Amino acid sequence: MTAKTTAKGMRAALYLRVSTDDQTTDNQRRDLEGLAKLRGWNIIEAYEDAGISGAKGREQRPGLSALLADAKKRRFDIALFWSVDRLGRSTMEVTRNMEELDRCGVAQFYFKESMDTATPHGRAMLEMAAVFATLERAMIRERVVSGIARVRATGRTKSGRPIGRPTVDPKVAAKVVAMRKAGKSVREVAKATGLSVGAVAKYGS
Repeated sequence: MTAKTTAKGMRAALYLRVSTDDQTTDNQRRDLEGLAKLRGWNIIEAYEDAGISGAKGREQRPGLSALLADAKKRRFDIALFWSVDRLGRSTMEVTRNMEELDRCGVAQFYFKESMDTATPHGRAMLEMAAVFATLERAMIRERVVSGIARVRATGRTKSGRPIGRPTVDPKVAAKVVAMRKAGKSVREVAKATGLSVGAVAKYGS
């Protein structure tokens, strides 16, 4: 790394993003704050896009938009990201955002990859990481689509189980009906037959 990215007293900005509402940015914030403290960088702002997919464009990510806008105003010297895929999902988008920060004179550090953009080697490695992240997502999508097609064609999952709700054995169903008619509660019948409360409830009383 260059002296620029290791100099103490640099003004640092954090960018935090998670894709869904049930996720939290707390871990990303803790890691980046720890890095800044270790390097002696002063955090002046944290930009956040919570519950927003990286597949969405900059205009749909207010935190990233604000970070890039403030970079043009030179409000900070270095931007810290937990991972290169926090900056974008596609290689093109990641590269474009990196270049915009470069033009503003803002260095970048990516915690997970432990790389910065201050050296040609670091920049090249980060761009390669973005390429492989894009490839991995494409392969995952391909496997999901292939799996769905197989299930639709065969009516069974990969393990051989039929799709749809499992049918109740006629003997078990008859036992449920008899117990319900005898006044047993739904929970009592469920416990005796091994069925769910919801499945038993469908048989009425």
